[in-house]
Amino acid sequence: MQDAPDLRAALEAKGADELEALLAWENFARPDQLPPPGKWTLWLYLGGRGAGKTRAGAEWVKALALGRAPLAEAPAERIALVGETLADVRDVMVEGPSGLLSLHKPSERPSFSFSGRKLSWPNGARALIFSAEDPESLRGPQFHAAWGDELAKWRYAESAFDMLQFGLRLGQRPRQLMTTTPRNIPLLKRLISAPGTALTRATTAMNEANLAPTFLEAVVGRYRGTRLGRQELDAELIADREDALWRRGDIEAGRVREAPELLRVVVALDPPATSGPDADACGLVAAGRGAGGEAYVLADRTARGLTPAGWAGRAVALFHEVSADRLVAEANQGGEMVAAVIRQEDANLPLQLVHASRGKQARAEPVASLYERGRVHHVGALPELEDEMCDFGLGGLSSGRSPDRVDALVWALSALMLSGRGEARVRGL
Repeated sequence: MQDAPDLRAALEAKGADELEALLAWENFARPDQLPPPGKWTLWLYLGGRGAGKTRAGAEWVKALALGRAPLAEAPAERIALVGETLADVRDVMVEGPSGLLSLHKPSERPSFSFSGRKLSWPNGARALIFSAEDPESLRGPQFHAAWGDELAKWRYAESAFDMLQFGLRLGQRPRQLMTTTPRNIPLLKRLISAPGTALTRATTAMNEANLAPTFLEAVVGRYRGTRLGRQELDAELIADREDALWRRGDIEAGRVREAPELLRVVVALDPPATSGPDADACGLVAAGRGAGGEAYVLADRTARGLTPAGWAGRAVALFHEVSADRLVAEANQGGEMVAAVIRQEDANLPLQLVHASRGKQARAEPVASLYERGRVHHVGALPELEDEMCDFGLGGLSSGRSPDRVDALVWALSALMLSGRGEARVRGL
């Protein structure tokens, strides 16, 4: 890498055209911020907060208006800009720090009339601004291209999107870009799988170099791994299964940063019947009960591909890590073998073997009821466990796999809250 004085001298030696080419967006944008290859008609950009999706949208519109290769094949003379409200279009898409007016050199910068609801470029290209609050305003105008921002927040998303489609009728191949932080709305789910959609995802962490350290510490640090964080930071589209026993809202409502002093702690083990890469996972969950009679889920250490010695060692390690009082292990498959491999790791560990006499759903329903009543709290984020919980319904998981994390959770919370043994902390039982 060149030293700063050498780099400055090299830049000063270049002409204006060379410098402009060097600083072109496509030379320093992340790959996800550039238009995908192929003959797509909709570029759907799902991005976390601060991931750079507004800059990507504004740079694409700029390239279209000016006909700048390689982002555009030819100038697009008529462009639609659609936001949640007209104020959002102005404040974010046009005048914002990453908006259109901030990206042009003076000779190419468009003029903007908010009252006239349009941007006008010196070359004759125009962009009209629209509010998704008024879908009917999109009836009539026609466009070569469109950029819609925060689609998942539009109050009348279906109607506004439909009206926009009727207006995309100019040129050989009208295209549109939708930038949004995902939310579980039917339109977004439909567009993700629609023919002609090119899907891009970007997380907040991918743009951390351009974000304030305090934001990264206070916001990213607090919400990482939670349902809200996975949606707003990691751009994940998270949906509840309709017949699931657990709801993400109940889990989120009970989430805490740390547990209080616990009267009793258990580790629950749901060992796989076989070993190897294709075997079921070994469910392993730790939970405790506080003085107020509420439960706290402390850890999920479920893992796949373990040998009996491997899962026994993992269970014993978690037992000592959380200073547990008892290890509860399902013994329907393996019987005394489960006890034997645990004893090889720690001969004095308090162990209780449990046998399932009812089906998985029948055992899980009383535990799910505890969540509905606000009696269970997750300490921090346990995303893989929570995903499995919210996908467990009639007939099990939608994938057909064994719900190993859920099984371990159910055993742990049953031992603490439903067996009558969670009243006092007694070691060595």
